[in-house]
Amino acid sequence: MLNTIYQLKKPRQLDICFKDITLDKKHVIVRPTRLSICNADQRYYQGTRSEEVLNKKLPMALIHEGIGRVVYDPTGIFKVGQDVVMIPNIPVEEDDVIAENYMRSSKFRGSSEDGFLQEYIQTTPDRLVLLPEGINKTVAAFTEIVSVSFHAISRFIRFSHERRTCVGVWGDGNLGYITALLLKHLHPEIEVIVFGVNESKLHDFTFADGTYLVNAIPEDLQVDHAFECVGGAAAHKAINQIIDYIKPEGTISILGVSEDLAPINTRMVLEKGLIIFGSSRSGRADFVGLVELYREKPEVVDYLENIIGSELVVRDVHDIVQAFETDIHKLIGKTVMVWEE
Repeated sequence: MLNTIYQLKKPRQLDICFKDITLDKKHVIVRPTRLSICNADQRYYQGTRSEEVLNKKLPMALIHEGIGRVVYDPTGIFKVGQDVVMIPNIPVEEDDVIAENYMRSSKFRGSSEDGFLQEYIQTTPDRLVLLPEGINKTVAAFTEIVSVSFHAISRFIRFSHERRTCVGVWGDGNLGYITALLLKHLHPEIEVIVFGVNESKLHDFTFADGTYLVNAIPEDLQVDHAFECVGGAAAHKAINQIIDYIKPEGTISILGVSEDLAPINTRMVLEKGLIIFGSSRSGRADFVGLVELYREKPEVVDYLENIIGSELVVRDVHDIVQAFETDIHKLIGKTVMVWEE
């Protein structure tokens, strides 16, 4: 079976290559139907990663957020035609302590393995999760980034002390929106306050208990714990502001990705006895738990519809390039490619 793979050869240049897929009794074949562009994909596409990284990674098919339709399953776990979300993390070993997404040996599609920008995906059935019938497929396409927040919140509950009266979320972008939304629906007893830099974006956080611009936070406001969802060049500013407003022995969850080192106020980290932990990617358990949340609380999916930026039909390389170029200039939200056969 011949498979078409759309690989990034160098920044802003996509080419087609062909590889054979050998059908066997262990692997499922999925036809990708909706693919979501992530900031990580853009760093490769635009060439903002270091030259050393680009030389090591490319050529490579991008995209690690996506759903597809089952076209072949010899295992009998799925039926042909069923919609599934694809898990990009590929563990090659098990560990009783370290999760699959932190194992250094694990592969990750769109980073150390070809991503979902292919005509067909061959994968083991444990890397697929059946989607609820009738779910908004465009929202389902970016389930991966939502699963990262789901994972971080699970770790937060495990690491933090039980006084979780008020939790702050720093960041008014997609990641901040998703994290605050899940936190409020998974733990409705928690007062969730969002801190950002764009007042119009903060208006979208209608589910939150409060919102503040970062330059207008009341001096007497304090949070028990916090999530940093800013990343980039402003990551250190957000982390240091969190350190200022968090109560002693609070927990800081770092989710924002930054290419640069972030200087932080370690003196106050010590004086307050803070716990700082990072979360990256997610594993099968997070996808399964999140899809179950979709089923139990469909209003979560309704809220996630608010961060759909644009849906673009793609049929060939030219369309894919146009989708990436459009995504660069988006004001807010996720760009989803609708893959037509």
